Amino acid sequence: MVAEVAERSGVRAVLTDPGHRSGTERVAEVAERPEFREAELIANIQGDEPFLPGAALAGALARVREGYDIGTAAAPLRPEEAADPHRVKVVTDTRGRALYFSRAPIPWRSEPGREIADLYWQHVGLYVYRREALLRWAALPPAPEEEAERLEQLRPLHHGMTIGVARLSGPVPPGVDTVGDLRQAEAHWLAQAEVT
Repeated sequence: MVAEVAERSGVRAVLTDPGHRSGTERVAEVAERPEFREAELIANIQGDEPFLPGAALAGALARVREGYDIGTAAAPLRPEEAADPHRVKVVTDTRGRALYFSRAPIPWRSEPGREIADLYWQHVGLYVYRREALLRWAALPPAPEEEAERLEQLRPLHHGMTIGVARLSGPVPPGVDTVGDLRQAEAHWLAQAEVT
């Protein structure tokens, strides 16, 4: 279905092995095809992020150009959304290097109700990889924390790869992980259509 819509829109669709465990493994399969072997940088924009801002892609690309193995992005997250397991959180060091990703609220707040600026950051569903980093990630064995959290980006962290996180200045439009998210996305889509 998605492939048919893409093809009708003039976008080439490539179907991958259904046995892959993650989007990164699917992207790695495509990157290994002869017609794509010359690509040095590869972007993976996840299908559940239909309103991904251009700043997220530009920021992730900049992180890879700065020397990180992988680039991604994060947006501010309201404290009341921190406990939502459908919002993946990320913690970085002062340089923007990812330290951990989780579905749980991280860092944990020992004093509920105390507002701390810039405490929670929501991971945005995209990656930019150097070719060799993509292929290395896909070849690595799954990590225990990856399997516990069901978050593929914990695999490269576990194996010592670096992920640079571009921090966006404001919240991102809704991604689609739940039925509620789909309703929000439809409302956002209709609101955008009315503006244009």
